[in-house]
Amino acid sequence: MAETIAIATPLLAPPLRAEAVSVRTKYIVAWALCLCFYFLQYAIRSAPGVMIPELTAAFGLTTLGVSALLGMYYYTYAGFALISGASLDRFGAKLPIFIGLLATAAGSVLFGMGTILSADAGRLMQGAGSAFAFTGAVYLAVHGFSAKWLATAVGFTQLAGMLGGFAGQFAVGPLVHGPMAWTSFWFYAGAALAVVAVLMLIATPSQHEPAKGSIWTMFAPYKVVLSNPQSRLCGVIGGLLFMPTTIGDMIWGVPFLHLGGGVPTAEAVTRASMVPLGWVIGAPLLGYVADRMGQRKPALYGGIALMLLSGVAVAWFGSVIPTYLGGLVFGIGSGAAMIPYAMIKEANPDNVKGSATGAMNFLVFSCSALLAPVFGYVLMRLANGAPLSADTFAHANYVWLGAILLALVLTIMLRETGAKAQESRA
Repeated sequence: MAETIAIATPLLAPPLRAEAVSVRTKYIVAWALCLCFYFLQYAIRSAPGVMIPELTAAFGLTTLGVSALLGMYYYTYAGFALISGASLDRFGAKLPIFIGLLATAAGSVLFGMGTILSADAGRLMQGAGSAFAFTGAVYLAVHGFSAKWLATAVGFTQLAGMLGGFAGQFAVGPLVHGPMAWTSFWFYAGAALAVVAVLMLIATPSQHEPAKGSIWTMFAPYKVVLSNPQSRLCGVIGGLLFMPTTIGDMIWGVPFLHLGGGVPTAEAVTRASMVPLGWVIGAPLLGYVADRMGQRKPALYGGIALMLLSGVAVAWFGSVIPTYLGGLVFGIGSGAAMIPYAMIKEANPDNVKGSATGAMNFLVFSCSALLAPVFGYVLMRLANGAPLSADTFAHANYVWLGAILLALVLTIMLRETGAKAQESRA
């Protein structure tokens, strides 16, 4: 009998190992498709910034109305950030990501239908569905890659999103101001998302052990994360550093340069797109610096300093700095906003680290949801019924200066969570 077992075990082991490798490969394929989702959702997040005149004319909106309409994306994105993380843990990746893709696709089509009601509904659906992109990609990466390559996979995930933000301005601008109507862009984007949804449904493995207990138990980890003062500090700091990019550049960057600075539309689109391109460089670079130093806060301070210096240069001294350098450097500094994502994980127990990402997205984009209409209101009051001008934007840009300075003050209060700090506490 002992000989039989000894012979049987080696014969059974290779197929089991091969099956495990096959499942990992499926997760990697699904992760690659989810990168397409993350790229597309970032593109539709930033694309409205290059079509502000068209949206204003089509819907008859004021400056405040346009800002409120586009900011609706962040209302549902923030709320569904919590739902997406919890649903992935409970139901697996297959259905939640598929539903998120379909919601984003439907939201794109609704936005392109050209009525204010459909645009409102579409923007809300885009935000709700897009909340599943980043958390879904991280979930798939965890199951597809070994620990050795996980950080690299997450880095590529963020890279895909930032490239989408870049494309949403750099590529979409010439299209909607040239051969394509702005409404057509949203229909094409919806079709592309629907294709990715079908491919995701086919490719994503369905291996997932159903979670036990009430459906409300999947939200229990958020109580641990959100009751931690360090978590709330990380979220607010990240939100303050994101807002100058998500609202200041992706929504108002092109009007600031074109209406406020007299820059031709095509050049304004290119210059505004330098900010998300800078993110592509800054997010992994500052993350690498923080890892190498074993400390998070010095890299965070460095990114905030870059944002302050380049932001002041772009807002008030744009005529004396190299044309594309200011936005690129500002984007590189803005990459520091990803450091609090690492810190919130390190500041919480191991058993809630997954939920920490959902909580961080909730806190970060709640800030954008709250400030989007406020900034539109500030612009409207400063303009006082007149067209937006250089003076209007010069005064309104103090909002972003204040946000970055507040992030700097709050960072001083934040506890260091890097490897060196953990070693010293141990």
